[in-house]
Amino acid sequence: MADDGAILIGKSWKEENLLLKLANRHGLITGATGTGKTVTLQVLAEGFARNGVPVFAADIKGDLSGIAAPGDSKPPFVARAKELGVKYEPDQFTTVFWDVFGEQGHPVRATISEMGPLLLSRLLDLNDTQEGVLNIAFRIADEQKLLLLDLKDLRSILAFIAENAQELTTKYGNVTAQSVGTIQRALLVLENQKGDLFFGEPALEISDLMRTDRDGRGIVNIMAADKLMANPRLYATFLLWLLSELFEQLPEVGDLDKPKLVFFFDEAHLLFNGAPKVLLTAVEQVVRLIRSKGVGVYFVTQNPLDIPDTVLAQLGNRVQHALRAFTPRDQKAVRAAAETFRQNPKFSTEEAITQLAVGEALTSTLEGKGTPTMVERTHIAPPMAQVGPISPQERAQCLTNSGFKGKYDTMIDRDSAYEELMKRKGLNGDGTPVEASTEGGSGGGLMGTLGGWLEDAIGGGSGERPKTGPGSRGGRIPPSMTEKIITSAARSAATSIGRQVGTAILRGVLGSLTGGKR
Repeated sequence: MADDGAILIGKSWKEENLLLKLANRHGLITGATGTGKTVTLQVLAEGFARNGVPVFAADIKGDLSGIAAPGDSKPPFVARAKELGVKYEPDQFTTVFWDVFGEQGHPVRATISEMGPLLLSRLLDLNDTQEGVLNIAFRIADEQKLLLLDLKDLRSILAFIAENAQELTTKYGNVTAQSVGTIQRALLVLENQKGDLFFGEPALEISDLMRTDRDGRGIVNIMAADKLMANPRLYATFLLWLLSELFEQLPEVGDLDKPKLVFFFDEAHLLFNGAPKVLLTAVEQVVRLIRSKGVGVYFVTQNPLDIPDTVLAQLGNRVQHALRAFTPRDQKAVRAAAETFRQNPKFSTEEAITQLAVGEALTSTLEGKGTPTMVERTHIAPPMAQVGPISPQERAQCLTNSGFKGKYDTMIDRDSAYEELMKRKGLNGDGTPVEASTEGGSGGGLMGTLGGWLEDAIGGGSGERPKTGPGSRGGRIPPSMTEKIITSAARSAATSIGRQVGTAILRGVLGSLTGGKR
């Protein structure tokens, strides 16, 4: 379908194509429920995959999973293909399924350190004061080279901050037990919503989303999001984290003949609802700059007003399905959508938006030097893969054939901040006392063991600690404990160390664009 270097979207009085070399200029698919947005998304995803471009898309209702199975030549699709002058040829695409909860796909995880305080604050709905305390927690973890991998690691750092708030306030600013308590309660709510399944190891490797199959086709990555939508804030935060990781890890490549990856944000309004200004600014910058990394971002939502104007201005390729104009806000949305197109003198764009049938849309894509084409009323091409969900058995077979079986399925809980702080308290990970060492006990409790490094943190230490008793305040950490820490660190994978230890307060590009740097 379409010539090499382009994807056939549909047909007006001429073929309406999306040029691959301009596909990294991002796009927007909008329309009311039931007007055909998901089918349009599938048509684009098939086109990208057919041209060797990997795809990542969230599957809100489960319908998109059908791309893994061949189409069944339904009469409406065959008729639409004939109408467009193309042959309907059932096709299927290599598909990998992912799921934060590990139920309908391979588990997707990120570490607390990778997420960073900015996105975590967004996820936990913290205010500025509480976000400041979270930043202090990350700073202390950095300075002490304590790995923040999962929720219990973050809790242990926050507990230490609460216990030593007075001393830490001297260097880091005001820390109150109330703020720490609020964060801890928010973490508990997140855990009760199974958000703890997202934080941990093995963390997702971005390169695993950017693969082609043996035929050179792009692999389609489907994120099962039906249950994830029960916690829309977690869904939005995950997608923002993934976008920032792509931006940070991929090299600058400029404009390519085709994208390296295309990313579809379904229910895109969830990304921006209630987001603080600093986060919106960061998202805007990422969307604007990530195209030079070879990544195309396509937002899918009901109403163009769901997307902030600063982000909307970056979206050059548009497919507008029907909108209803029953309320004043609906009418405003119709006008706003119409005004974003390059007008066609042959018809009223505003009137057409309310008259479009299912499977019909207004389209405008970039051409030539990046200028938008005149808006056209277009019949959308039919998908060649199955429309609608595949069976659980077919999904299970895809998981078996993905090449990731065993890589992400089992969570790993290695020594990190929680275990190290428990050791420094003289406790095992389960809270039981550590057996006495012949080289000296842990002595002095948490403040006794951590006294030296706490003094350094607040500026009271000299850096070289006298070799007084290992349990005395200001005494150095016993060699046996140091050996344990070194042994734990040695077990860490080099890539994990690079990502998770010694990073700045604001991780990822969403942090670096607001003042921090990884």
